[in-house]
Order: sequence, then structure tokens, then C-alpha cells
Amino acid sequence: MATQLVITALLIGLGAGMLSGLVGIGGGIIMVPALVFFMHYSQHQAQGTSLAVLTLPVVILASFYYYSQCQKLGTPIDLRIVGLLATGFIVGAFFGSKIALQIHTDSLKKIFAVILFYTAIKMLNWDTALIKWIRSLAS
Repeated sequence: MATQLVITALLIGLGAGMLSGLVGIGGGIIMVPALVFFMHYSQHQAQGTSLAVLTLPVVILASFYYYSQCQKLGTPIDLRIVGLLATGFIVGAFFGSKIALQIHTDSLKKIFAVILFYTAIKMLNWDTALIKWIRSLAS
């Protein structure tokens, strides 16, 4: 494996891991686009790689740290909910991957981009600001 490829992969993993520990994101939002842009993976290949990384216990240390700190703060992580979410995630990821493999790469990239864009708009509350602006125009 070429040195540049090794360094690029390590930096992508480091960035995704840092953001995963920092704000709970990494695989989809960081790793997939980075693999597509910097390593020239197809959208399918990048998504599969991101999911494969999640199968390894890569987030165990961050999860354990959050668990212990939340316990100390009196806001414990509910492991029952974790179990339910994980069960849903496993089933959803299986069927989602089956569907994704039936979608053309360019269409899949567009779907991915729209979801990221929609998420950003909601997280920044720009949807509310847009509705207020439209209402002000109508009155």
C-alpha cells in the first residue's frame, strides 16, 4: 500500500473519529465524502467502507467515556435505548444497503447530498427563518 494512501486513510479516520467523539458524527458525514473526494471511491464503495469501519469496535473508548461521564453528571445513557436503537440500526442498515446497491451511483450521491443539506438546514433552524421570511413577504 502506498504511503500517501496510508496517510490519507489515517487522516480520514482521525478526522471522522475526532468528530464522532466530539459531536457524535463521523462515518456518514465525514468519512463517506472524504473517501469519495480524496480516495476516489465510488459512493457505494465509500458507504460500504464506512459501514465496515463501524463493525469494528472503533468507538468503544468514546462510548465508554461518554457513559462514565454522563453517569457522573446524573444524565446516564440508557442502555435499553441503546439496545433498541442498535437493533433497529442493524435491521435498517441491512435493508438500506440492499436498496442502496440497486441505485445508480450518481443518484445515490444526490440522495446523500440532499439528506446532508436538509439536516444542515434543520440543525441551523434555517427552515424556521425561511418560513418567517416567506410569511413576512405575504403580509
